[in-house]
Amino acid sequence: MSNIQWQYIFDLPLAIKSFPYVIQGIWYTILISFVGMIVGLLIGFFLALGRMSKLVILNWPSRIYISFMRGTPMLVFLFLLYFGLPMVGIEFSAITCALIGFSLHSAAYMAEINRSALTAVNKGQWEASKALGLSYWQTMKLIILPQATRIALPPLSNVLLDLIKASSLAAMITVPDLFNRAKIVGGREFDYMTMYILVALIYWGICSIVELGQSYLEKRYQYSE
Repeated sequence: MSNIQWQYIFDLPLAIKSFPYVIQGIWYTILISFVGMIVGLLIGFFLALGRMSKLVILNWPSRIYISFMRGTPMLVFLFLLYFGLPMVGIEFSAITCALIGFSLHSAAYMAEINRSALTAVNKGQWEASKALGLSYWQTMKLIILPQATRIALPPLSNVLLDLIKASSLAAMITVPDLFNRAKIVGGREFDYMTMYILVALIYWGICSIVELGQSYLEKRYQYSE
């Protein structure tokens, strides 16, 4: 420990000077994370319904999709979109590939969360709704989803936290997010340690805000005693 040069671990003046440049990438981080969450949640909902369906034409494609996305690394999928598709004549910008990649990838995880939340609702709710003459979608909207939301909220919040942190992978396909900008400054100043600590603190700050929102929503939607 005596050989460690502690003065090179974190250069506070460099961190302060570089902060305005690095923080500009936060908009890409937020865009990728929240678009990935919203679109992934929508796709995941219908994947969950397909996964729960007794129709083979809906059930098996949903199973295969979920299995493939959960079984492949996000970075590999991003590389397929950004570097692979141009080989067959399909080309997207880096940010578009990131949005598509994170949305499709996160949908698989949210599909399983949605499925478990929907199946956790008592089957008697469906029977009661049918007795009242409600249609399938009326029952889903008015009866099932409000109850399933309470169940799914904590794990879905964890998915959002994972998306925020995983958004740093978009730097590997040149998206100028927080991590990408930190790498640029680290290379220019020959001080990656300071920049990586700085960007870690920024990610921590973002995730802390999301955790506060999660706590508020859990209290807002918790079952009344």
